[in-house]
Amino acid sequence: MPQYIFIYLGGEYPANPEEGQKHFSKYQQWLASLGDAVVSPAIPFKDTHTVHTDSTIEPGTTSAMSGMSIIKMPSMDEALKVAQSCPFLEINGTLEVSEMIEMTGKAS
Repeated sequence: MPQYIFIYLGGEYPANPEEGQKHFSKYQQWLASLGDAVVSPAIPFKDTHTVHTDSTIEPGTTSAMSGMSIIKMPSMDEALKVAQSCPFLEINGTLEVSEMIEMTGKAS
């Protein structure tokens, strides 16, 4: 079955710990509702650094990417339906959904 990567972009930080816990609880319920379709649940990003073409490194990011999940679904249409029900959208975040391609073969 195809696997899809859900990239989390943006989103608002909770105003307080209680709001954060409430949202996290919704997110956990959403993941639980997907059952075995969840290959890799929420993977939030932290301490991001950017490596530039001239090999210089600077702290921070050049994108709004804040995390990812990997979900297996029968089709892109099904993956998009699942994305539409994600609680991340409730905090003004957006999702990019891409089908993952399995690379086969060994590197020489």
